[in-house]
Amino acid sequence: MAQVPQTFFDALAVRTWCGLALEALGRAREEIDAINVYPVADGDTGTNLYLTVESAVAAVEAVFAGHAVGLAEAGKPALADAVRAMAHGALIGAQGNSGTILAQLLRGMAQVLAADGETPHTDGPGLRLALRHAADSAREAVAHPVEGTVLSVASAAADAADGTEGDCGAVARAAYEGARTALAATPGQLAVLGRAGVVDAGGRGLVAVLGALVETFTGEVPGAVAVSAGHARVRRGGTEPWAAHGDSGGGEAGESRSQAHSQAYGADPLHALGADALQAPGADALHTRVDGDTAVTPDALADDCAPGEGGPAFEVIYLLEAEDAAVSRLRSRLDALGDSLVVVGGDGLWNVHVHVDDAGAAVEAGVEAGRPYRIRITHFGAGDVHTTGAERPPRERVQRAVVAVVPGEGLAGLYTEAGATTVLARPGEPPASGELLDAVRRAHAREVVLLPNDADLRHTAAAAAEQARAEGIRVALIPTRSAVQGIAALAVHEPERRFDEDVVSMTSAAGATRYAEVAVAERQSWTMAGICQAGDVLGLVDGDVAVIGTDVTTTAESVLDRMLQAGGELVTLVIGDEAPESVAAHLEARVRESYLAVDTVVYRGGRQGALLLIGVE
Repeated sequence: MAQVPQTFFDALAVRTWCGLALEALGRAREEIDAINVYPVADGDTGTNLYLTVESAVAAVEAVFAGHAVGLAEAGKPALADAVRAMAHGALIGAQGNSGTILAQLLRGMAQVLAADGETPHTDGPGLRLALRHAADSAREAVAHPVEGTVLSVASAAADAADGTEGDCGAVARAAYEGARTALAATPGQLAVLGRAGVVDAGGRGLVAVLGALVETFTGEVPGAVAVSAGHARVRRGGTEPWAAHGDSGGGEAGESRSQAHSQAYGADPLHALGADALQAPGADALHTRVDGDTAVTPDALADDCAPGEGGPAFEVIYLLEAEDAAVSRLRSRLDALGDSLVVVGGDGLWNVHVHVDDAGAAVEAGVEAGRPYRIRITHFGAGDVHTTGAERPPRERVQRAVVAVVPGEGLAGLYTEAGATTVLARPGEPPASGELLDAVRRAHAREVVLLPNDADLRHTAAAAAEQARAEGIRVALIPTRSAVQGIAALAVHEPERRFDEDVVSMTSAAGATRYAEVAVAERQSWTMAGICQAGDVLGLVDGDVAVIGTDVTTTAESVLDRMLQAGGELVTLVIGDEAPESVAAHLEARVRESYLAVDTVVYRGGRQGALLLIGVE
């Protein structure tokens, strides 16, 4: 569908740009993965950039959806709201060095564009300032900047825009041309690129994103970008002749790092953290995820480390809630531990990326600085350019596994105890399809049952399932709309049964479970139960607001009564951290006194967003 060019940079332009950037990276992803050589030829820079922008798109769409249902500002959010959402989405979804740097570039732009929260749009000069600040802030976020990487491309784009007069279209076009020229020069700036005869992969991805910016403001799609200097295409294990610049092959280039990780650790990768790290002060508050979903990318912005010269054995990435002063100390400590250090973010939330030999020490440093979560550790397994030693035999796949999205740390523990591989969805931070796909790979099974546990994740989960099937994994998607439906499905899961029979049984159990939640309204809105005000307590049954109240316990009781009017044998209560301490006991007593032969089970959900989840079977 043809895009309508945007005259100014407003919220709609942000939305259009993000969507076009995702499409552009989707088309170029395999090509970018294939030219990934610095400092490790891992073949996933394009994928990491795509997943980062996918998260930004989801955040922007959520802002538009929220304003569409509001009373005061129906239709379109302010520019500041849109760019802040874009930056936040990219930050929490950033994958690898390339994604982390792109997230900082978007954050730098947002800091300029959202400086005056009341401005509905900006013009060419405003876009110039945003591009300049983006390039400068990204360079500042890297411990040891290297020329010939995405940083060089970003700086060149900002330089070209600085010398341009005109509207947003003219500025975007100048930035794109400056970036494309800088990209072509990267093989001469970085020896490893010159030897391979390719341009920097991260820089190539940024050119695609800037090309989408040009299309946003002009409606014109920029021409093809040459990615090889010597008509060579890099793959794991060497190079091969390139048929043409536009060849987007290279499917073999993107080997899964999760497979390498599982080979290195077998069934228990947590020992990579070390006992000391797991017992560090505050470690019990961590939601620790150790997997292989983020590999080192060629544009790792550290000292030049050509393939074969050795380097740290682990990549460590986590989100961190911490104060600025603590992050400053963290930078110094991590810089002493390893290389490829990139710390981006601000306002209390940071994305930390580093290559180290002691993964436990890197995590412990995060624990001392604040609260790390979404921790991902990748081992550069035997056979990689950073390590030497004998190849480990591949771990045998299990026959069947369950992968589930869960809204809080408490339920993550419950699901894990039941044998499921979990993906944590923190409030306001839904996982992208790439994160679900990585969890499917991490489960290391021939057959996988996928439980999204959220109606809004249906399409995301479907995309992950489709990609997993293309990789030879048999995946069944059960459209669970709440974590309590997932609990019901998991309760009847029997891996020894035939796959189809197991899926039918789990689907039936989930479908027979009515679900509800009690939450607090964030803004004034129309609902099925009338108009709610910010701060009202909402009782939602099967996704629709059924009760509006002022007291959590009273509202929860009304919701439970409505659900049990249709009958039921088991009530499941999942209590969030912010719910009143007495609500579980009150509801248990209500069921015991008013509904004969109905049992109740209570779980602690942790920081799950909703105050209370209710399931009735």
